[in-house]
This record gives sequence, C-alpha cells and structure tokens, in this order.
Amino acid sequence: MTFQTDLNDAVLLLVDFQQAFDGPPWPQRWNNDVDRNALALLAAWRKARRPVIHVRHDSVETGSTLRPGEPGHAMRPGFEPLAGEQLVTKSVNSAFIGTDLDLRLRRLGAKTVVTCGISTDMCVSTTIRTGANMGWAMMLVEDACDCFALPDGKGGSLSAEDVHRAHVATLGFEFCKVTSTDTLLEAL
Repeated sequence: MTFQTDLNDAVLLLVDFQQAFDGPPWPQRWNNDVDRNALALLAAWRKARRPVIHVRHDSVETGSTLRPGEPGHAMRPGFEPLAGEQLVTKSVNSAFIGTDLDLRLRRLGAKTVVTCGISTDMCVSTTIRTGANMGWAMMLVEDACDCFALPDGKGGSLSAEDVHRAHVATLGFEFCKVTSTDTLLEAL
C-alpha cells in the first residue's frame, strides 16, 4: 500500500503518555506494544528533525492519578520532552480546548497532525475530532494507541480491544486518516 500523505508539514502529537495509566484505578488495557510503537515514531521523528508536541493531562480533579504532584502525572519512560520539543498541558479530553495547541501548530507551519496516545476512545479521539472540526488534517496511528475495558451500561463490559476497534473505525470514517506505525515509519 502506498502512503498518500505528504509528511513534510506534519507534526507528531503524543497524547497523555503518562505513568498513571499503568495501575489502579484504571481498567485493563490491551495494547502491550503501545510504548514500543510510539517510541519508534518519536525516535524517527526526532532523527528526521521534525516537530514534536507532547500533551500531558493535568487533572484538576481531587484524587486523580493524573493530578500534578501525583506519581502517575509523570510522563512514561522515554516520553519526556527533549529540549526544543513543546509541551501542551490540558485539563479536559481535547488537547485543543483551553490550550494554545492550534496556535502552536500554525506557528510550526503544520497542516497534518499525526496523533497517538492513551486512550484511543477518550483524549486521543476527542483531540482528533476537535482538530478535524477546526480544519486540521488529522492522522491516527492506531497501533500506537491504547485504551481500557469499559462497562457496557447493561451489567457487562466491552473489551479494551473492542473499544479501540470501534473508535478507530469511527475516527477513520469521519475524522482522520488511519495508519500504522510501520506504514508511517516507511513513509518517513
């Protein structure tokens, strides 16, 4: 399959790669390769000297594992921004709401926003939907995302993989181009 998107004007947006998601109270995740895939993208982006923006969730909720000062607030190993890489902090699901992400992307001359992170159905999805609605060409690297098993509202639960697949399908149908880590790395 030939990759059809010009990546010369693309920014890598890493959403909420934070330590809190590795334990309680967060439910079971499914993608054991999320860190490996996202770190491979990050390394390739850095090597190509392309712009990277990290997103960190700074929860304002009492007791949240993502609240500043909590151990889980820290970035996952390897995802810490390097000198010259930007960090956007947010307190809601979308990295565009209440932040200057849109302005930062414009200043970088971006047209495409390559997105991955945790979790597919929450902050990644909301960021992609908002960005697409704002006119950005959004791209989802689906195997560099992860999400959680969730209650189905009827006494059962949906597996994390099913939640992920449903959101990838919805996002790809309406809001973004969907790709994989390997396809994107080949295109770089």
